[in-house]
Amino acid sequence: MNTQAILSNLNIDCLSKMQENAVALIRNNINAVILAPTGSGKTLAFLLPLVEDIDTNNPNPQAVVVAPTRELSLQTHKVLCAMKTQCRSVVLHGGKPASLQHRQIETTKPHIIVATPGRLNDHIAKGNICTSHIKTLVVDEFDKMFELKFQDQLQQLLDCLPSRKRCILISATDMKEIPSFVAFRHHPPATLDCLGHNSLAPSPNISQHIVRSPQKDKIETLHKLLCSLGGQQSVVFVNYREAAERVARLLVDQGHSVAMFHGGMEQQDRETALSLFGNHSVNILISTDLAARGIDIPTLQNVIHYHPAQNAEAYTHRCGRTARWSANGNSYIIIGPEETTPPYCSNCTETTPLDNTPPPAKPLWTTLYIGRGKGDKLSKTDIVGFLCKIGKLKADQIGVIDIKPRHSYVAVSQPAIKTLLRNIAGEKIKKMTTIVEPIKTSRLIPKQ
Repeated sequence: MNTQAILSNLNIDCLSKMQENAVALIRNNINAVILAPTGSGKTLAFLLPLVEDIDTNNPNPQAVVVAPTRELSLQTHKVLCAMKTQCRSVVLHGGKPASLQHRQIETTKPHIIVATPGRLNDHIAKGNICTSHIKTLVVDEFDKMFELKFQDQLQQLLDCLPSRKRCILISATDMKEIPSFVAFRHHPPATLDCLGHNSLAPSPNISQHIVRSPQKDKIETLHKLLCSLGGQQSVVFVNYREAAERVARLLVDQGHSVAMFHGGMEQQDRETALSLFGNHSVNILISTDLAARGIDIPTLQNVIHYHPAQNAEAYTHRCGRTARWSANGNSYIIIGPEETTPPYCSNCTETTPLDNTPPPAKPLWTTLYIGRGKGDKLSKTDIVGFLCKIGKLKADQIGVIDIKPRHSYVAVSQPAIKTLLRNIAGEKIKKMTTIVEPIKTSRLIPKQ
């Protein structure tokens, strides 16, 4: 499959200049380092030459992409699947039973494996993956992956790839020295640096603002800011899990539509939160820095730092969740009376939310949970047919459809939800009895 056919599958007209240069660099060099801003399309830039290098007649794994978080590995695999090439792939990460993933590996016979390093090493140690044909290793967000907590896992992985010939490193921030254990074999890497003179600066498409809170407890300032933004999508970053839960509860009490996202949540609850936010069933996502890497919501307009980022690098990655590709976005840093303005805020302007703000905006969509998924051979066409024929919905009343292995999420226009539920009560979907009910976002936020 040629590049243009892949771009057509992704609804993209052409590659950006950065992507063209990255693809050419990877094609023409054994080892490569790609440095480009968040949101610039790095994932597609390395996947295009990666799939070209796969021998689809060979049923064994030939390339591995490792990422520091489940969310980034899932996002990468999502792009890979959307390319619709002949390359088979699986995604492996914690939070899912390893036995189910083993069966998926045996059934799929993947050419490309996308994974977090810990779970990948676990499958290799159990003999679930043949590594003798893996020639290419891609390390995404390598600045994060080469931190001490990942180094032992990466060293273990490299020791298990005896046929490795290529290593491709990808990140939005550089590091002074790449650890020696990476050991680019025989060929020093070629580097493409698209970060400019200041690799820690957010995209110029992001308008940066400082919002002063007169109170030490900044929740009222956050409330006013969110009200002033109306129904725009906003991610609110905090530095602690406990803070995410507290801020989420207080905003819900004030009438905001909120989902929450942090590492202490169950994996399915995290996936549900991202689905609700991504399909506009909630306007606000409260998150720790877990969402600062790998979360791709193309329509996200605002990043709000309830707690300032701990350093310039973390700030850049947070900001990179908005202004994806060539879009514009906003970054708001809320500073309390006892806090000092971080040194990375030199390009920020002062903004003051008005006291007379409108009430919190209500989301335009509600998410339906359907208790059937890919494992039941349920497709998007099946769901649309069910909702239109039985539920009497019009096509423009159906939003994003997200089909998981054993369940599905469907965004439905908020005004249509009551009539829909009456129409489909007791009905079967594709001759299957199942649960169909709206998701109550409040269940994802623990009570105090």
